[in-house]
Amino acid sequence: MKVLVVDDNVMTRSMIVDLLTEMGHQVVGQAGDGNEAVTVFKACKPELVLMDLIMPGKTGLEALPELKAADPTAKIVMVTAVQQEVITQELLQKGATGILHKPFMYDELEELLKRLA
Repeated sequence: MKVLVVDDNVMTRSMIVDLLTEMGHQVVGQAGDGNEAVTVFKACKPELVLMDLIMPGKTGLEALPELKAADPTAKIVMVTAVQQEVITQELLQKGATGILHKPFMYDELEELLKRLA
């Protein structure tokens, strides 16, 4: 699967890229904030976006509707340490395909990707 990884933390982004590559997926782009995510998304047309919720500048929550507007069929998984039902419901209402809570294990990411394939 072609994946765009969006996270303001370079170490987290690198770890996710490594895991995806190890699983046989192709990382077609990376971004460090919501604005960059929208730009890279439109240029790379990934099959899946793994996007952090809280980032400086434009957050994942703010970028989510823009990505869905650019491609209503986009699969966007929000990656977050925030585990609040209110936030989860808002993300799903705005079009998130799923939510992956940090810290996550290899198996959790692999299972999520299998469900979305």
